[in-house]
Amino acid sequence: MTDRKHLTKREVDKLIDATKDSRNVARDRCLLLLMFRHGLRVSEACGLRLSQVDTESRVLHVSRLKKGLSTTHPLRPDEIKAVNAWLAARVKMKPETDAFFISERRRPLSRITAWLAIRKYGELAALPLPAHPHMLRHACGFALADQGADTRLIQDYLGHRNIQHTVIYTASNPARFERLWR
Repeated sequence: MTDRKHLTKREVDKLIDATKDSRNVARDRCLLLLMFRHGLRVSEACGLRLSQVDTESRVLHVSRLKKGLSTTHPLRPDEIKAVNAWLAARVKMKPETDAFFISERRRPLSRITAWLAIRKYGELAALPLPAHPHMLRHACGFALADQGADTRLIQDYLGHRNIQHTVIYTASNPARFERLWR
């Protein structure tokens, strides 16, 4: 058993690929991608409103919980594609809510439903550890550190007020030492 609390980029890709045969493929693919790329907590993802996702301006307005700093993030082309696929499926459901992610019952997606879906996709993807939503937030932090983002930038991106919550992503990354002794 491992005590690892995050997924690797490859594991996130497998998790997202595991949605392909789901009856909620468009929603769940979009949910997992946005949670990973934007470091969303499950409550932040489930609480997203249509007005926070602006495909025309290609931005996501992230309202952080736990007294975090809210930010506006750019949406990448693959995210826009996933968002548009989900919005096309969502409009056919004729929901009466402005919640971005909705359940099959046309209500805002619950944390429990998201949690169970992520656990199920982790099993389908044969991940080496049980997947849960917060692993996607941690995966985001570690992926940003692996790309060379500095601690302050990751702090801002994830909405951390205290840098101590951010250093876990960069402190264990050997890539931060690569430019030393050249």
